[in-house]
Amino acid sequence: MTEGLYGSRTGQNLVRVAVAELIGTYFLVLAGTAVATAAVIGRSIAGAGLDSLAVALAFGLSLVALVNALGHVSGCHLNPAVTLALAATGTFPWRYVPSYLAAQLVGAVCAALTVWSLHGGAGREQAVLGATLPVDGVSSVGVLAIEAVVTFFLVLTIVSVATDSRVPKASAGLAVGFTLAACVLIAGPLSGGAVNPARALGPMIVAGRFDAAWAYVLGPVLGGVLAAFVYARFLGEGREPAEAEAAERVA
Repeated sequence: MTEGLYGSRTGQNLVRVAVAELIGTYFLVLAGTAVATAAVIGRSIAGAGLDSLAVALAFGLSLVALVNALGHVSGCHLNPAVTLALAATGTFPWRYVPSYLAAQLVGAVCAALTVWSLHGGAGREQAVLGATLPVDGVSSVGVLAIEAVVTFFLVLTIVSVATDSRVPKASAGLAVGFTLAACVLIAGPLSGGAVNPARALGPMIVAGRFDAAWAYVLGPVLGGVLAAFVYARFLGEGREPAEAEAAERVA
């Protein structure tokens, strides 16, 4: 077995890691879309009003918790863009990709169904279950571009803090979660800030709205794969001199 994100081991029980991805994606999508839905239909948390900052924090803080809870089990991808980026750079086995993608999508759909059951018809008709939709005046190409940009930085952070032994493991969850929150805040005014094809598709499927769906899938995948290649080709090279020096000492 080889080491994956956050100290996980690729090559372990496929059912175990798929269940972890399903549960993790379910909670991640549930946390963010439930808050977003409540904000749109005018509900509050503990008597306080909701805004876009609450949505970003819901996604970011839930990811912090999930990385620490499930990172050692499945690598806590919770995002097809992360899974495909790692596979494209040879750091994750392709044979695991279909199971991860299926688990992530099922988790997102189940989360959207839960939001529907919690908020009823108003949540589906008015808030579209927290689905990410292009803001007026933003084209599908615009959605693709902003989703690619923010996902680039999310995946760059993930592959940096979750794969490099020089980074303290205790900081990984915070770094990744805060980056996701920042990405949602940046892209939110334009695309809604999906930063994750599963997060985008889950509510879309249940709500029956597919505005620019292809851009919400392709954008994050392109940005994520590019980030993984950039880190592997350029930023990760800082490890090579130390490794070479150690090899010379052994020789």
